Amino acid sequence: MKPDTFMVDQNRQISIGGVALAYLAEKYGTPLYVLDYETIVHRIKDYQDALSELTPPGQAFYAGKAFLCQAMAGLLEQHQMGLDVVSGGELYTALQAGFNPERIMFHGNVKTREEIAYALTAHVGHIVCDSMDELERIEEEAARIGCQAPVLLRITPGIEAHTHEFIRTGQFDSKFGFGLADGLADRAVKRALTLEHVLLKGFHAHIGSQILEEDPFILNAETLLRYSLGWNQSHGWWPEVLNIGGGFGVRYQPGDHPPRLTTVVSAINELLHELTPKELAVPRIFMEPGRSIIAEAGVTLYRVLVTKSVPGGKRYISVDGGMGDNIRPALYQAEYRAAIDGKVGQDNMETVTVAGRYCETGDVLLKDIALSQAAVDDLLVVFDTGAYNYSMASNYNRVPRPAVVLVHQGQDYLWVARESYQDLVRADSPYAMTLAEFR
Repeated sequence: MKPDTFMVDQNRQISIGGVALAYLAEKYGTPLYVLDYETIVHRIKDYQDALSELTPPGQAFYAGKAFLCQAMAGLLEQHQMGLDVVSGGELYTALQAGFNPERIMFHGNVKTREEIAYALTAHVGHIVCDSMDELERIEEEAARIGCQAPVLLRITPGIEAHTHEFIRTGQFDSKFGFGLADGLADRAVKRALTLEHVLLKGFHAHIGSQILEEDPFILNAETLLRYSLGWNQSHGWWPEVLNIGGGFGVRYQPGDHPPRLTTVVSAINELLHELTPKELAVPRIFMEPGRSIIAEAGVTLYRVLVTKSVPGGKRYISVDGGMGDNIRPALYQAEYRAAIDGKVGQDNMETVTVAGRYCETGDVLLKDIALSQAAVDDLLVVFDTGAYNYSMASNYNRVPRPAVVLVHQGQDYLWVARESYQDLVRADSPYAMTLAEFR
């Protein structure tokens, strides 16, 4: 999909949020990440509206790993979203933006003592525990600080999500969580219920990312509910919260058909009221959308700097970015759609491979894609890059990372400044050893 405010004018030039992309490229340079405010807010509202239909109302926690900066955290706070963070750095970013810590869910399969203490002293709403070692660590840090840690245990439900193997997380042999099949989840619940400084609030299970089916999400919720029933019958314990994670896919390609959120939520609501014993409170449902909030809101602008044909008839166009600003094609074989600004809808299409500037043969952004015939200095627009582009960007080859700009109603707002060469060496120490020290 394209951003909600995507438009093409009579000159075949693209605008988003009422701002011409050519203007943004000229003002901020390329590569450039561009985000559309209206698309982000519409997706947030989709989740909030759907989850408000649950009884009791559910809560959406935006998955910060998809894209996070202080301004994004501020936008989420303005719209009363929850926020899922997976590191001390993401937590710090949110708190610096004034985000309410009570709506923060602290995740991650490895949390240091320092990060756990940071989360506890910041009074985050929930900590998702991923291992027995971590459970003991949370207890020790909470005891030291003198508080109770509100904990969800991450369960590995053994649900198959048909997605790339690197982004499947719910299978039994996953590195994440406590397995149901091997009894580790049972051990974790028993231990958590005995700990003085751990308050077990419920369960969490995230089964993967870019999932294009509805049934896995419904089955995930049912698995958590039925597992909870067993604990209520044996120990009299019942969860306040069931967090079914995120993973809703988006339409990167025409053949991708994302699941219908309202269908999933409606089915979960039926399960909640069918399976919850009448004498108990229905658990709150939490969800953690990331990609489905931000992916379609983003485009990346590149400048074409090289066009060439090679033996065998293959044609390349090479741009001023690549795997340093979008590692997903190299890492996951991710596919995107694109257009040449000023040439949208032209008939003179050609099949090309878009290569990046980095010193890797695998630095290919778009493979065998049909584009209008490109020339040097053309502006290439790649769609659906809001998720896991900026957040996974690197300084490989010592290339500064691009800027991030938000557009809305004809205005542009710099969210993240482009890195400079000075930024690249800011943390470096100069070489200070003499040859005499090696003799």
